[in-house]
Amino acid sequence: MTDTALEAAGLGKKFGRRGNWALRECAFRLPAGRVCAVVGPNGAGKSTLLAHAAGLLAPTEGSLTVLGTHPAAARERVAYVAQSKPLYPQLTVGETLRLGQELNPARWDASVAGRVVARGDLDPKSRIRSLSGGQRTRVALALALGKRPELLLLDEPMADLDPLARHELMGTLMAEAAQHGTTVVMSSHVVADLEGSCDHLLLIGGGRVRLAGGLDDLLDAHTLLTGPALAPDTGAARDLTPHTVVESRTTGRQLTALVRRGGALADDLRGDRPSLEELVLAHLRSPEVPALSLDATRPAAQEHAV
Repeated sequence: MTDTALEAAGLGKKFGRRGNWALRECAFRLPAGRVCAVVGPNGAGKSTLLAHAAGLLAPTEGSLTVLGTHPAAARERVAYVAQSKPLYPQLTVGETLRLGQELNPARWDASVAGRVVARGDLDPKSRIRSLSGGQRTRVALALALGKRPELLLLDEPMADLDPLARHELMGTLMAEAAQHGTTVVMSSHVVADLEGSCDHLLLIGGGRVRLAGGLDDLLDAHTLLTGPALAPDTGAARDLTPHTVVESRTTGRQLTALVRRGGALADDLRGDRPSLEELVLAHLRSPEVPALSLDATRPAAQEHAV
């Protein structure tokens, strides 16, 4: 067992000799036992990162270790659900689960897989090709959880589910992961769904890591300022020095700014803890802001002690 689930050092991936870099100079560390949200715009490199962790791609530069070893060596301990959720359409639900058992005889937990399928009221005799997108998602997650992985990689797993089904299946996923101490790395565009489920954040933009660390640590490192847009002593536009401004906007006479605090706040400014959505959207709208990593070199014990 290792206390590190994923660790990247200078990780980069370029497709083709003249292609663009999908990932570049990525460095982060994810302690084991965490539920990590990987967020970013389309084309940011999220799927490429997860495919590397699953051992399906080799880096062009740098390295990525999975559960303390090479991704290919950790494959039996990892489950991966891709966006396309590839399943054999001619098989039934029951046959699909039996196939999962035959491919993973040492780790398979039929009770877990069966429970995930049963909660969706799926007929074991139904063929995969007859299922809706949401039902296929449930079967794919049943296969992944039935493997009892140490690391579960999910690429936009809930994208084709309605809000009610997404909430129910997310609850099932988190309960199973918590019971078995599974590390979950999940990409998603629905940031609101992640706030109550994830305790670690990896924000990727333009193929580079923009934010990395424990969610509470990152939120505590930022402050949402509100107050008068004009300085009371001069009447001029407010100077937010010495803070690092992530995003600032003025509506009428009111200033709202997300900053990384570099000192005391002015008396007429209010400072609040941002939400996950406010943190993510502000950084996505401000790609020029310096990256912040709170976990690239810190031991897991320090992460938990913060």
